Order: sequence, then structure tokens, then C-alpha cells
Amino acid sequence: MESDGLSEMVVESVRVHMLSSQHVVILKELGRERYLPIWVGPWEANAIAMKLQDLKPERPLTHDLFVSTLERLGATLRQVVVSDLADETFRARMYLEVGGRALDVDARPSDAIALAIRGGVSIYATQAVLDRAGVEPEPDSEEEGGDQLAVFRDFVNSLDIDLGDTPGSGGSEGRPGR
Repeated sequence: MESDGLSEMVVESVRVHMLSSQHVVILKELGRERYLPIWVGPWEANAIAMKLQDLKPERPLTHDLFVSTLERLGATLRQVVVSDLADETFRARMYLEVGGRALDVDARPSDAIALAIRGGVSIYATQAVLDRAGVEPEPDSEEEGGDQLAVFRDFVNSLDIDLGDTPGSGGSEGRPGR
């Protein structure tokens, strides 16, 4: 679904790059075979994966705490947008409503995605981000009846990663250069 230059995304999977042990969240555009890989930190990857698997920690994780705090304050998360990609770092916006007032909050994509899946709200990406960083599998690479995610597994594991500059650390989330 596309509206106002935004495409709705779903979390396809959370994966680990085999050589570097770096984590990547793979968003899939609804209605299209285009994916958006976003490198994230291990804690954020775990928080997203746990919720996707419907695993409940003994005590609330930071994202769970934030969602319950928003609820107690009467704030509602309306949507999340992966809004920009600059210097190989993704940026996101969280759109909240508090007491009838709309708020737009800057966020790391991993945190925004973790909150969105906990709140059951839509995740979007701008067309500019998808045009720059979206990945579409080659038509030849999809085998009849084969594992469609095998294409992505191969893609993620084939990426060149500079291990000296860890994506997802230090508060920035990015992607390796192509």
C-alpha cells in the first residue's frame, strides 16, 4: 500500500550476518517483492525477534516499558516511518497523539520498529529510502517452490561489512555500502 510517498512495510525477519555476527531487520514492502535491510544492534534485534515470536520476558524490556508508559500517559503511537537515509544511517519518525495533539518524534528505526510491533501500528518507509536502499530479488534467483527467504539469506551473507565500524553501534543504524 502506497500513500503520500510512503509504502507500508512488514517485518519479514530478523537475521544475523554469518561472518560478522551483525544483526539485520528485514522489512518487506506490502504488495511487492522489495525489501529494506536495516542493520541494528543485538539488543534491539532481540527485542524485535522476541515480540515477533510472541515470547514474553520475565520482566518488561525497555520497549515494553516505553509502550506501557505511553499508555499510562494517554499517548497513542499512530505510525512509524523509516524516513531518511543519510551517511549510511537510517532515520525514523514516530507519530504520536497525546490529548488530541499530534507529535512527531525522531527515533532509531530499530526502536521505532520494536514499538510499532508492540503497539500493532503500521510501519512505513518513504519512497526515497526504498529507492536508495530497497532490494529486489532477481527473477532468476527464485526457484519454483523454493525458500523465498533463502534469497535474502544469501544476500545478507554476501554483504561486505567493514568490521572496524560496527553498524548499529553507538546509536546509529545503517547499511553497508553497495
